[in-house]
Amino acid sequence: MVTSDKFLLLKTHRSTRGLSDEAVHEIADEAELLRFSAGDVVHRQNAVVTSLDLVIAGRLSLSMVDKQGNITVQRFQPAGGQYGVLSGALGEPAGIECVAEDPTTLLRLDYEVVLGLSSKYQAFRLNLLRMAADGIKQFLFQQKHLVKPQLVAIFHEQPESRRLSRKLIQRLNELGENPCVLTDDPEWIPIEGLRYHLMPGGGRRTSEEEIRRQVSEWSDSQRVIADLDTTWEPAQAAALLGSCGLVLWCVTPQTWRESLRKLEAFEAHAPTWREKICIVWLLDREQAAPLASELRKLAKRDIKVSFTRPGPNQGPIMNHGFERLVHLLRGVRIGVALGGGGARGMAHLGVLKAFEQNGIIVDMIAGTSAGAMTGTLYASGMDIDHWIEVFIADLKPSWLFRLLPRSEQWYLFHNFRRGHFDPMLRRYLQRYWLEQISIPVHTVTVDLISGKTVVRAGGDAVDAIVESINLPGLSLPIMRGGQALVDGSVINTVPADVLVGKGCNFVIAVSVTAKLESEFASNRPDTPTASMNRATTLQTLARTYLVQSSSLSALGVQSADFVIEPDVTKFDLSEFSRTEELAAAGEQATLKAISQIKESLARLDPQLFASFREES
Repeated sequence: MVTSDKFLLLKTHRSTRGLSDEAVHEIADEAELLRFSAGDVVHRQNAVVTSLDLVIAGRLSLSMVDKQGNITVQRFQPAGGQYGVLSGALGEPAGIECVAEDPTTLLRLDYEVVLGLSSKYQAFRLNLLRMAADGIKQFLFQQKHLVKPQLVAIFHEQPESRRLSRKLIQRLNELGENPCVLTDDPEWIPIEGLRYHLMPGGGRRTSEEEIRRQVSEWSDSQRVIADLDTTWEPAQAAALLGSCGLVLWCVTPQTWRESLRKLEAFEAHAPTWREKICIVWLLDREQAAPLASELRKLAKRDIKVSFTRPGPNQGPIMNHGFERLVHLLRGVRIGVALGGGGARGMAHLGVLKAFEQNGIIVDMIAGTSAGAMTGTLYASGMDIDHWIEVFIADLKPSWLFRLLPRSEQWYLFHNFRRGHFDPMLRRYLQRYWLEQISIPVHTVTVDLISGKTVVRAGGDAVDAIVESINLPGLSLPIMRGGQALVDGSVINTVPADVLVGKGCNFVIAVSVTAKLESEFASNRPDTPTASMNRATTLQTLARTYLVQSSSLSALGVQSADFVIEPDVTKFDLSEFSRTEELAAAGEQATLKAISQIKESLARLDPQLFASFREES
């Protein structure tokens, strides 16, 4: 690797902002270029750190490990970051294991050399100190770090999807980014105030060095968008993909198979590209994206986007896909954790409705039990008011059960025992898999064989729901694939930790079991012993579930940034007929908290959520 190449790489790193080309050349001359595969150890725990590593591409995982080998603290250092500014200054064994989380490119400088260069160049010293300060703030004050890929490539299978690139670029420009544009579109119309470079198409493609040189000329810009068609040959695409932090690959339900062949060729050339590829499904009136399992294996994530007006009984969440793309580019990921609680979980519908009404767009959902059911149904794209009507109609006890005392409890027991939830849900979700619906959903259940939590991020959506709501006592474990599956609330009532583990940096937890009424079978703390009522088996099971969920709820919400606790204590766990009232309670609780949530989001990204700050 020649120095000029290291110079071009170093120019893209935040440590060289404000430095002259002469200074960057001098630093590059002293640097060693290193490439690591995912899982490679960069620095071992308790080894003395004698160098500074500048992360050019990829991501480092920094972990503190106890004597039993358990990770006690973990944080990540993305592209544009560093490792060694503080550890190198100590000159003693560092108790941190540094591992390449993704395929990673580093420029390594001997620490003694860093001291000399930082003394010579004040801007270099200040940049390093700022990066170290950012790390301290994240660690001590749990400040959220937004990972914003500098170089983003958008590939188009059809010319029609080019409008998506333009909308994204204009949106980023509105947010004050002023992105620069590399494009092979001969019909590109310049956007006022934005720099662009027209790349050759057809047989002649831009080389890796040419791309780096162009990007280095735009080193004062924090964002470069490469807008390309998909006719690039794998070897040619390597020149660009190797330097990208994110790749958006745009397909339609009609064209995805053509992309499959091309992405398979790319993976054969460089398998690590999967980590940076996001499939963007451009949908028209489809309720869900194709399953396309072969294509999904070649990408880390996907986002569904539609600019078509919602049809009957459809909600707006498919039209929110574009803004989810903006969230991805800005490094924002908003997660909502929905807890279990039987019919009380219908309050989640009101919470989600309040988010919609106030412009809070959710990027990911994790749900346990009733939270898994409401979250998955919401993510499928149908209107919330329609779901309220569905629950009231489908879970209303039949006339025969209404003749019994506590008819709704017996009707719920009957539905569990006879397996009625599966056919009920399939009327709406059909055979869709979780991967196909609008918002990524993770459902939580428990395997009684291993004794561990099982988190579903894919597979049959109805199966995922039925497993998560499978309450012990009301129904038998679901025996499937070497597992005995029951309600996820047995271990994890409010799965905020699942969302944190999936990369969400703003998590809202909703608990419908946090508040527990001091009453059971009409008995209260002041009821005399002689006057106490005997409880039925169903009442005992329901109360046991509530007490356990209330205790676990306090643990489940600890990972969240914000907690909403609707007061639904006056509702029985089986009262699905009161779904409208329950949803209203959830909506009311959320509206009371909405200004605080907006303030928190405005602090996370002041530009993206500027309107929230103006409202407050």
